[in-house]
Order: sequence, then C-alpha cells, then structure tokens
Amino acid sequence: MAAGPTPSTAASFRPPLPPPPPCFDYRSASLADTRASAAAVDPALAGLVESGALVRVPRRRFGPVPAWRTPDFVEPEEVWILGTSHLSVESTDDVERVLRAVRPDNVVVELCRSRAGIMYATDDASGEPLLKSNMFSLGGAKFFGAVNRSINLGGQSALALRLLLAVFSSKISSGANRPFGEEFRAARRVSEDLGAQLVLGDRPIEITLERALKSLSWDEKTKLVLALFSGITSTTDTPDEKAAVSPYELYEKLSNSYPSLLQPLIHERDMYLAWSLKRSKAVNKSKTVVGVIGKGHMNGVVYALMSDQGELRFRDLVGRESSETWASSIVKGLVRDTVIGVGLWALYELVQAAL
Repeated sequence: MAAGPTPSTAASFRPPLPPPPPCFDYRSASLADTRASAAAVDPALAGLVESGALVRVPRRRFGPVPAWRTPDFVEPEEVWILGTSHLSVESTDDVERVLRAVRPDNVVVELCRSRAGIMYATDDASGEPLLKSNMFSLGGAKFFGAVNRSINLGGQSALALRLLLAVFSSKISSGANRPFGEEFRAARRVSEDLGAQLVLGDRPIEITLERALKSLSWDEKTKLVLALFSGITSTTDTPDEKAAVSPYELYEKLSNSYPSLLQPLIHERDMYLAWSLKRSKAVNKSKTVVGVIGKGHMNGVVYALMSDQGELRFRDLVGRESSETWASSIVKGLVRDTVIGVGLWALYELVQAAL
C-alpha cells in the first residue's frame, strides 16, 4: 500500500487552482470518453456512467506534464473515478464491479495514512479503547497510539477537533445501522485479488483540520466547539440524526455555517485527490488508475484533473506556515497544552461513554 510523502511543516500553503466555476459539470465534460470506454470494458457499467457515478479521464485531457517533473515520470494513460456513498451497500457492490471490469494497476482511495485502518477494521480484544469506525476515527487502531500520531502531525488543537467530530459523526450516522467505509474495505480486498497497488490518496486529516481551525476566528472556533458538544450531549434526535449523513454532507453543513471552512475541507482536498490520481509517484507509468472517492468530490476532482497545467504540486497542497517566534510559540504552547490536555481527557471519557 502506497502512502503520500511526509508533509513539511515549513512550507506555506498556496492554493494552486481555484474551485470549479458554476458552469463546470463533470458529467458533461467527461461523458463522451466514459461512454465509449465503459462500453468496451463492460456494457453493464452503463448505468453507473449515465448516473454520473463513474467517469473516465484520459491522459490527453490532463494537460502537459510540468517541466519541474523528473524526465522519467509518466502520468497514467487513463483515470477512472467512482463516486461512492460511504454508508451505502450499493457503493460496495459498485466498487467490486468496476475494479474487476477495469482491472487497474493502482486503486486510489479517499483515505490518508492516519485513517487507513478503516480498510482493516476488526474487533480488538486487547482491551484498549477503539473509536467507532467513521471518517474521523483515529486510524481504526489503538487509541493512544493514534492520538500520538495525530498530535505529531496536526497538533493538539486539530486532534481535539478531530475527536469531537469523530463522536459527533458516529452519532448522526447511527441511523445507517451499518459500519462506515465498506467500499474502502471492498477496494482493498479486490485490489489484493487483482494484484493492484492500493494508494492512500487523501490529504492527512490532521493537516486538513489544522487548516480548518486556522481559517476560523476565535468567536467562530468557540461557536463550533459548543455546537459540536451540544450535538453530542443532546438526548433528542434532530432530523440530521435520524438519517445517515456522509462526511461530505457534514463538511457542507459546517461550511454553510462557517464559509471559510469550504476551502480547507473540500476544495483543497479535491486538488490533493487529483494530484494523487495523476501526479503522485505511486501512479508513475501506470496504464490505468481507479479512484474510489465520495461522490461529493467528483466535480472538484475532475475539474482539477482537466484544468491543471502543472499547478498541482505536493508541497503546495500540504504546506503549513507559522510566523511565530520560538519564544512566543513556547509560551503559547504551554498555555494551550494545559487547556487542551484537560479537554482531551474529557473527550477521551466522552469517547469511552459513546462506545
């Protein structure tokens, strides 16, 4: 299984591409290529193509390979993208059908290293607490090891937000009455059967949440945390809690209340997924790549694949910046760590109660 390079904490973030314009529709932009290729591969895929769940983007639609890329790098001949629902039985079946029909060299999933455990989620008899499986879970692995990894990459504040979102997401998605991420587990199983390389294609969630926090004012941060706590501790079901809500829908709801979150939670991840599909080292010289991503990301990812003219660079998609001096950083860190340490213990007790 291939993971992305290690992010640098010194680089600053520069969004390489704007979000898709309102006039862009990924289905109409890719329908002709997808129809013809799907018919040749397996006519039974026609339903997925016509519904917009499955698209194909050939290399000729990518734009030129940038001059900064090493001469021996060759982008994939074609990229297929399957849009899924993380809580749908049908999506699991769709993943297996598409992968067995297309038989790709690489399968790129909308997960990062920290969440890769979702694909291998099993009951743990060791006695250490596990988070319920969802997009914010700490790797589906042992709690304290996952906490340490999250702190090292994203910081304590991003970890605190992640724990809140994990518990909140588990509560509002409980109406599905089935485990999260079955399509990723299907992708892993079929990839192993076919001998395809499994690629972790999403930006590390710690960086995404860190950037999300930085985009908010202090008032907005306080309101967001209080809203999440209120949703977690509420004893009455809201309409959202009676029906399963996907992570993308949750991101959209948060972005409606906090518009500055739209860029780090959705648009930047669309660009990172596009980079993983066509420009990461894992897909070098591949003939066929299949991406398994949430259907809400389809428009942004296809737009980034087609409109990129060399702007998608790893360092620009994960960089984090800091203008603080070492002295101010230490003082603020001591205060922050004390407050967040108490908060993390309270969150840990809350997670235990939710299991």
